[in-house]
Amino acid sequence: MLLKANALKGFKLDCLDGEIGSVREFYFDDQHWTIRYLVADTGGWLNGRMVLISPYALVGAVKEAEAIAVNLTRQQIQDSPSWDSDKPVSRQFEVDYHGYYGWPMYWGGPLMWGAYPYLVRDPENWSAPEETEHSWDPHLRSTDAVTGHDIQATDGEIGHVVDFIIDDENWAIRYLVVDTGHWWPGKKVLVSPVWIERVSWSEMKVFVKMSREAVKASPEYTDEALVTREYESGLFRHYGSDGYWSHENERV
Repeated sequence: MLLKANALKGFKLDCLDGEIGSVREFYFDDQHWTIRYLVADTGGWLNGRMVLISPYALVGAVKEAEAIAVNLTRQQIQDSPSWDSDKPVSRQFEVDYHGYYGWPMYWGGPLMWGAYPYLVRDPENWSAPEETEHSWDPHLRSTDAVTGHDIQATDGEIGHVVDFIIDDENWAIRYLVVDTGHWWPGKKVLVSPVWIERVSWSEMKVFVKMSREAVKASPEYTDEALVTREYESGLFRHYGSDGYWSHENERV
């Protein structure tokens, strides 16, 4: 299911033995554009401590109930490695965190989920959680912090990031929602990470491979409309590329 990151803010988090708080934001890596952690605001529980929840523990979102089920107990979360929310997520924290839960290290291989092209939820199919020669150095970004970054086409600016559309099966970011602002008032468009050429985090700019005119002619996106497979197919056809679903999630 495709979900908007902003719409998930405030969703309650239901553990195996009770509620732990609500969704605050997400951290994603800038190589695979995949959510690595949900940031949970624990409110009165744990004295308001912010905790990170990996997609390995996220069962799925229920929009009607405005809730996300978490396959952990409150005690497991309370005893997990402590994270200082005022500092970036360090590699040492991630090693300790994944080691504590026994989850595979997503950076331990070249694919979206390390050794796997998809999120493997069954522990019996996990390999040992250790780094390999194929490991890479993730740089985690906050969805809140990246919101507002300018989008640069090949011939000029086209707008800025206002939201992210997330696939809750693999927790991949499928699209950046771009408000075209003063250039094309009132219109929003979707940009797939597939079409991103590079990102200048210091300049707060995302450079894409298409022209302003190509973006202007792309299928319009509205907050009220559902992103259906028919809409996605038309969007990818417009830009002359295959949809992510045509080559991703192959069970190997």
